[in-house]
Amino acid sequence: MKSARKENIDGTEYYIVLRDVTMDSHPAYTGEKRLVDTAGRVEKFTTKFKRSTKK
Repeated sequence: MKSARKENIDGTEYYIVLRDVTMDSHPAYTGEKRLVDTAGRVEKFTTKFKRSTKK
């Protein structure tokens, strides 16, 4: 994203984009519940990074 506002941080110029978090949009305020499938994530991780026993 680009904006009219810019700020120089450690010698690099960054665009500043202001975003408001309101009670209408934030899940903590809207009561929206998010299901996190931790078992599926663990299985996915172990299959992705499983070491092979081949020599």
